[in-house]
Amino acid sequence: MALRGPSGAGGGTVARRPGLARIARLLASQEGMLLLAILLLGAVVGAINPRFLAERNLQSILLGNAYVAVAAIGMSMVIICGHIDISVGSLIGVLATLSGTLAVAGLPIPLCWLLPILLGVLITTAMGAMIAFLRIPAIVLTLGMLSILKGGLISVTGGAWISDLPRGYQIAQTAPLGVKMPVLCMLLLTAAAAAWMRYSATGRSFYAVGGNAEAAELSGISRRRTTVLVFAVHGLFVGIAAVLYATQLSVIQSSVPANLELTIITAAVVGGVSILGGAGTVLGATLAAVLIAAIGSALIFVDLSPYWFRAVQGVLILLTVLADLSRRRRRGTLP
Repeated sequence: MALRGPSGAGGGTVARRPGLARIARLLASQEGMLLLAILLLGAVVGAINPRFLAERNLQSILLGNAYVAVAAIGMSMVIICGHIDISVGSLIGVLATLSGTLAVAGLPIPLCWLLPILLGVLITTAMGAMIAFLRIPAIVLTLGMLSILKGGLISVTGGAWISDLPRGYQIAQTAPLGVKMPVLCMLLLTAAAAAWMRYSATGRSFYAVGGNAEAAELSGISRRRTTVLVFAVHGLFVGIAAVLYATQLSVIQSSVPANLELTIITAAVVGGVSILGGAGTVLGATLAAVLIAAIGSALIFVDLSPYWFRAVQGVLILLTVLADLSRRRRRGTLP
């Protein structure tokens, strides 16, 4: 009996400790902290103004910003691989305008959804190829693309509104399985991308190239091929985000959404993706996109100027980058 006591009482406590340790690690992770931040924000702002937690407002936060989370998934992969795309907002504006224009012109609705996605993949693949083979720094190339896309869109359309969209075009307003399409896309794409990045050889190659490109080359991973591929995958998510953005309302403004690229990059970085590459998760990017959207809504409900939103974004980026640099120094991976 004396021998069984420790295994019964003490042993049970010891057996439970690994589970508690896993929970503690989860809460201490970037994703856990983001989830806690979302819940804490909801509790605090909801106590100040209960309307913040109203179903209508929560739906507005998710539905109106799900396309940002989808774009942030692709952006996370690009940054993990050691690059960046600051033309993403302009590309979404161009693809959304193209989708609406094709719909008004009378093309079959499935093509109006599919062609912008394919064009998004082609454009980003071309950018990836120029970065990989011409060795143009990603920030320089995408800055040029931002100006070309944004300037070209305004020059061609004048920022006009696209209306009289055909019936059945607004796929973002549908609710298969009882869940609105933008939220469903956000959830499914996040889960699929997270599994792909974790378990596939291609996903792991993004981490390898972003973490140490020379070592990745020595292990047989082509840096050029990986760069082209990550931008192609990024374009797929940008195209889907553009279609969700174009179809969420009954009209489309032919312009680039203000500061959209900053919001998408912020979601990726605040989600735990290292700006130096080689670390981060797409789940963190999705949670960060939801948190950023919730902060923007919260400022309205606590009667603060919306200009504070950009300041909060800047603070979040700085804090996340400083935390990442601190972790790397402790691990000895940064001078």
